[in-house]
Amino acid sequence: MVRSLIARLRGDRMPPGIVKSNGRIEATQVDVAAKYGGRLATMTVEEGDEVTAGQVVATISSPETEAQLRGAQAQVLRAKQALAEAVALIAQRTSDLEFTRTDLERGRNLLAKGNIAQQAVDQRQNKYDAAAAASRAATAQREQAEFAIKVAEADVERLQSMLVDMVLVSPRSGRVQYRLARAGEVVAAGQRVLTILDLKDVYLTIYLAAEDAGKLALGDEARIIADPVPEYVIPASIAFVATEAQFTPKSVETAEERQKLMFRVKLQVDPDVLQKYHRQVKTGVRGLGFVRLSPKIAWPDDLVVKLPK
Repeated sequence: MVRSLIARLRGDRMPPGIVKSNGRIEATQVDVAAKYGGRLATMTVEEGDEVTAGQVVATISSPETEAQLRGAQAQVLRAKQALAEAVALIAQRTSDLEFTRTDLERGRNLLAKGNIAQQAVDQRQNKYDAAAAASRAATAQREQAEFAIKVAEADVERLQSMLVDMVLVSPRSGRVQYRLARAGEVVAAGQRVLTILDLKDVYLTIYLAAEDAGKLALGDEARIIADPVPEYVIPASIAFVATEAQFTPKSVETAEERQKLMFRVKLQVDPDVLQKYHRQVKTGVRGLGFVRLSPKIAWPDDLVVKLPK
């Protein structure tokens, strides 16, 4: 019965308003790469393992970065100590400035009464000016210490961020397709370590003639039958229709079809189906995609959704 169904669906004759095309089931691939170079300390997953978004999949060791972080943290402590010294110095300079200001005012009063010489007042003025300059210098020293703290703390944050990025996590939930490095290897910045298949984004790409593709709308229902399990009919929807025509790939069945300009159409597998059967999902599998030229056309009995129980 299954063979007769596939033979009928693969034939040239289809129910009116139903169009078919063959393609390959694929899933979105996401690469996990090293942002910074170093030695791959651990690799916690193997090819075929399922991972969740945010799961740690590998760690990179960089003793140089860790040493730089310790140095930056020491610089923060040194800058804070310099700030404390500057604040204490400001207090001392402020006291000296207040004393010399009071002494200068007293001298001017005595000079007005003729009880002190001008030279003594000038000396008190010089002491006041020196104290004011010392106070301004202490304030500048405090500002410099505050700036040094900010620079050192920014350096600490940068190095800590680098160390965080050396813990590689999976950006999405899915299945490990390729493991491209092993623990103990030195990896360069930007080097791929893992390739993960996003099993929530599985689709079949087909090619349709312009007269058929033009009648489709995004979100329209579609059906997929995978070659290894022809007894099941997988629900899908139209997620993409190319805006420009292109030559079809060599995977299209007949030479006559390959000579035509066709439109690429992406059939997205129903996310609820993927959620339930993600362990059974296999990419690279060939299959048939079916679309309706109008939502009013009923699916034939052979294309009614049928899934494993």
